[in-house]
Amino acid sequence: MTSKSLRIILVDDHAVVRTGYKLLLENESDIEVVAELESGEQANQQARELNPDVIIMDLSMPGMGGLEAIRRIKAKNPEIKILVFSMHDNVSFVEHAMEAGASGYITKNNAPNILIHAVNQIAEGNTYIEPALESEMNVQHELGKGSALSNLSHREFQIFCLFAEGLNANDIANDLSLSVKTVANYQTQIKEKLNVSSTTELVKLAITNGIIEI
Repeated sequence: MTSKSLRIILVDDHAVVRTGYKLLLENESDIEVVAELESGEQANQQARELNPDVIIMDLSMPGMGGLEAIRRIKAKNPEIKILVFSMHDNVSFVEHAMEAGASGYITKNNAPNILIHAVNQIAEGNTYIEPALESEMNVQHELGKGSALSNLSHREFQIFCLFAEGLNANDIANDLSLSVKTVANYQTQIKEKLNVSSTTELVKLAITNGIIEI
């Protein structure tokens, strides 16, 4: 039996999805899935203990979510590579995920071989962004423009997404280990930057930009 060389952690809150990805990955002779986790909290807690080469991370999960998990894991374990594997195909998610410390970003509508290719690329120390998303990012940068969400800081974007998903300030403060007052201050800053006056308008903007779906 060929020895496994790449140690992978799967992080997704859907067990059926994790099972499918595990079967796909372990069909490769040089990949071993060492853990299947359902939250960013679990990934943050177990990353150092399990010492994976690559973490495959969803973004939309209950609790702190993928963006915060990436930031915390990379702060403590900079050598671990993280590949975002998400339904979100909005460039803002790509930019903020990469800023948080991800090494790659692909969407779940890709062919299975793209996941394997992306894992191998970032394990070798390269950056891999799904070509269509990378092309869109490049076009936006060349034109000197982006979505309204591009002006948000990493933390603002993260809190914007959580508010848009229906969480209140108390929930967000708990998930991100912040004070309620701090979250409220961020909410004010976000509304000012996006030129909206209510949470309802924030949600509408999130729908328009593909952050959440109806």
